[in-house]
Amino acid sequence: MKRKNNWWKEGVVYQIYPRSFKDTTGNGLGDLQGVIEKLDYIKSLGVNMIWICPIYESPNRDNGYDISDYKKISDAFGGNETFERLVSEMHKRDLKIIMDLVVNHTSDEHPWFKQAKTSKKNEYYDYYIWRKGKNSGPPNNWQSVFSGDAWSYNLSTNEYYLHLFTKNQPDLNWENPKVRSQVYGIIDFWLSKGVDGLRMDVISLISKRNSFSDVPEKMSFAQVMEKVYANGPKIHKYLKEMNSKILKKYDVVTVGEGPGINLACGPKYVAENEKELNMIFHFDHLTIDFGPNGKYDPVTYDFIKFKEIFSQWDKALENNGWNSIFLGNHDFSRIVSRFGNDKIYREESAKLLITLLMTLRGTPYIYQGDEIGMTNISHPSIDDYNDVESLNAWEAAKKNGANMKEFLKAIHWQSRDNARTPMQWTDKKNAGFTTGNPWIKLNKNYKEINVENSEKDKNSILNYYRQMISFRKKYPCLVYGSFKDLLPEHDKLFFYERIFNQEQFLIIHNFSNSYTRWKNENSQYVKIKSNYKSSSQEELSPWESRIYKLE
Repeated sequence: MKRKNNWWKEGVVYQIYPRSFKDTTGNGLGDLQGVIEKLDYIKSLGVNMIWICPIYESPNRDNGYDISDYKKISDAFGGNETFERLVSEMHKRDLKIIMDLVVNHTSDEHPWFKQAKTSKKNEYYDYYIWRKGKNSGPPNNWQSVFSGDAWSYNLSTNEYYLHLFTKNQPDLNWENPKVRSQVYGIIDFWLSKGVDGLRMDVISLISKRNSFSDVPEKMSFAQVMEKVYANGPKIHKYLKEMNSKILKKYDVVTVGEGPGINLACGPKYVAENEKELNMIFHFDHLTIDFGPNGKYDPVTYDFIKFKEIFSQWDKALENNGWNSIFLGNHDFSRIVSRFGNDKIYREESAKLLITLLMTLRGTPYIYQGDEIGMTNISHPSIDDYNDVESLNAWEAAKKNGANMKEFLKAIHWQSRDNARTPMQWTDKKNAGFTTGNPWIKLNKNYKEINVENSEKDKNSILNYYRQMISFRKKYPCLVYGSFKDLLPEHDKLFFYERIFNQEQFLIIHNFSNSYTRWKNENSQYVKIKSNYKSSSQEELSPWESRIYKLE
């Protein structure tokens, strides 16, 4: 099947977590005016799409992923008028805007749920998922992604409602055509205002298995996600309907967040002939360091497996579909802390990681702050953390008698707050993020790691990001070319070729702190890019990347 060329395949996405990006009011919370003020900076990176995390009206039990009004931008972020100005200013600069669509669940303060919970006879009751309890407890043993039961009791109806996330995020009943119609109306509302794309939050979970059977005790949480919560029987029906009723009317990009999506079922979501989504975020490489007991039981990741995941997904989508290429976002640790070395080789490994992202097939995503090499944060106490997932995991671990000193180390490594500390603009007070009291503590290293310092240094991570994004845009091969891992069993080197028409590249990365023997045996390939100024012909320096082109 001939691959179609598209603007969203050839572009690069910059993700903004707005509450941590730039505050212009002094209230400690980032806002849309702050994004507007930084558009020229974002444009200077070379990206052409900006994905903005939820900015709707919300009680913020999960930082905006619990929406109480889908058609209102929160006044805390600047309201609808500021949003419309943002869209206008972005389009003036040839930047496209991707909004978050969160429709697996609403806030429990959404008018629909407020009505639904009053009575079984209420017209909104069937907008949510209700079941009778069993043996004086919930309907089944399902657990929330954020720890604890996935069901909460409601006195007025004498039933439990389902919430795969916090109890303040009741799941919508997609079996109800009225719910689907409401969702399509919300999509139309924003696309008609000039929004260029949607990132669909946990979209793989919207179709439920209505038997609601207990989960077998021995099933790992990853298996539960794949086989019980995600990829339900009507998921493809719903996505096709969404596409035919609304999305196809617009030239927009859709990317679905896909917990539980795997190689077996993933390609169907994005196959061009299926007409569902353009891309998905799968998490095979981002759950690679989860231990037997999940995220907060981290293990050292298997580098050979890491490479294999990229190869397998590229192969699965090479003829029909398209990949999202990313190493982190607002839900995961900082990429240089997780996949690089944020101490001795922070600059080198940060540059290696962007070289990797810009030389794989698929649309690359950059998360705010990664372009200056922002790192994880280690708070001394759980009281300094804000993330509901981390706080719930802490309470669950304490209840189960865990060693809490060790558990705090796991929080340091895996908390979503690692990615949510404010953007580091300058070395001045609060890193230039706010004149007030920031909503969440800053990383103390902002004095050294900030945009202002990076702009002054022509060899900075920031300037290397700009070079690599520009480099990718120059060569269609790096967007559309075939991909082949040439050393799949090597435990330090990621070495692959990209071929497209007459263009051919060899790309190699040393994912280690050691000098590693390797020599280019093919004199027809000339080195045209590296994250080191100079290095040995016989070996790669720690965290070195090289790009060779066939001349």
